[in-house]
Amino acid sequence: MTIAVDFDGTIVTHAYPAIGKPIPFAIETLKKLQREDMCQIILYTCREGKLLEDAVNYCKERGLEFYAVNASFPEETPDMRVSRKLDADVFIDDHNLGGLPDWGVIYQMIHSGKPLQPVEMRFNDDKSRRKSLLERLFA
Repeated sequence: MTIAVDFDGTIVTHAYPAIGKPIPFAIETLKKLQREDMCQIILYTCREGKLLEDAVNYCKERGLEFYAVNASFPEETPDMRVSRKLDADVFIDDHNLGGLPDWGVIYQMIHSGKPLQPVEMRFNDDKSRRKSLLERLFA
């Protein structure tokens, strides 16, 4: 399985262009997925140049090395790309719909192959009694 993971707000807290504080268990979880589940981890970030190098080195100093960086495979160069979209099975990013789950939840989802189950909204059959999601959340 190939996992693309963002850096700012996902591995570390937001402090761009600086490197933020580590998000608990992010690096440990990614290393465990590499080791135990044989996942290939791609760093997928908007960082470029020196800022990208700093992020890669930050992770490397903590024992996390990436299969590829901002590319689908290590040898890929910009002239080889047919698409800007990476070829990954899973994307982990703090800008996901619903936000970034806890890293323990992320590990369990990937390890088990079972995604988070959405909260089911159950309505009365009488359409006139249905409330909008916002009405239900803020009632």
